[in-house]
Amino acid sequence: MKKLSFLFAVASLVLLSCKEQKHIKTEENKLTASYPVKKDTTIFQEYVCQIRAIQHIELRSLEKGYLQKIYIDEGQFVKKGQLLFQILPLVYRAETEIFAAELSLAEIEFQNTKSLADSLIVSKNELAMAKAKLNKARADLNRAKVHLQFTEIRAPFDGIIGRFNEVRLGSLLDEGELLTTLSDNSKMWVYFNVPEAAYLDFKSHNTLNSKVKVKLEMANNELYSEPGFIEIVEADFNNETGNIAFRAAFENKNGLLRHGETGKILMPFFVHDVLLIPQVSTFEILDKKFVFVIGAENKIEAREVQVAIDLPHVYAIKSGLKATDKILVEGLRKVKNGDEVIPVLKPFETILSELTQLQAE
Repeated sequence: MKKLSFLFAVASLVLLSCKEQKHIKTEENKLTASYPVKKDTTIFQEYVCQIRAIQHIELRSLEKGYLQKIYIDEGQFVKKGQLLFQILPLVYRAETEIFAAELSLAEIEFQNTKSLADSLIVSKNELAMAKAKLNKARADLNRAKVHLQFTEIRAPFDGIIGRFNEVRLGSLLDEGELLTTLSDNSKMWVYFNVPEAAYLDFKSHNTLNSKVKVKLEMANNELYSEPGFIEIVEADFNNETGNIAFRAAFENKNGLLRHGETGKILMPFFVHDVLLIPQVSTFEILDKKFVFVIGAENKIEAREVQVAIDLPHVYAIKSGLKATDKILVEGLRKVKNGDEVIPVLKPFETILSELTQLQAE
């Protein structure tokens, strides 16, 4: 009797254990699934870009001489007309004084000659000679004043001073020697190269009369706060690269962007009737992408897919799937080809929203 009771207890434990294992197995087989979505969408294609100030010039010495004063510092904001550098003006100031004295003498000689000519004491030719001498003296003085002005280097527009080109107080400057640069960063021009196929797609949906909005991703992978607009497309393609240059303009009110920076332009393209799947539903084998398609009797089958466009959290599929194919979204590492699963369907939009929210956290 005791032996029968013992056997019954053992059988009950085995049966209970089997039920628990079956329950656990059933729970493990419940995996999220979804359907691809076919829709029109706008994608943003990335292009490496170069950021340039709308005005960026070199400031050079217009005269030879010693650098007497430096009124500004590197990286300083200056206003139009502000004095930046002073070249020792002694020689040009002396020349100006000499020509001013010669002009005064020529004016006196001309007045005397004119009085004599009015009294018919000297000829009209002598008066003309005195007039020409006066004009020459006036021209010499104006030239000397221009040379004197060249000893003052002033800002031609509002902007930011660049690095000094190894010039310091007392440096002997040659005519045309580079002092520094000046950049007007109030507005930035961003240049990027677009392949011929992308250019044709762009032109088929846009005209230069309509402002196409683009985004700028900076070097720290953050988006610039202000949108930009495509202003110019160059006239010719580069035959060596097959690209054509675009120029977008960005306002730079906060002064964050500087001449010479790099980044990425995100340019929008409209894609019609494209098949989209979550990126998390794919896995790779030897650089090829696959998904698990849930077929008859809920058995999964690995199927290769061709990705046309890589979007945030989403792949646009070129081939390998149909909109009616049910695909596995989670637990891809827990299963293998031919396994039976219990699909728990979840809408594509819900999955995408969850992925976006997860990234934000």
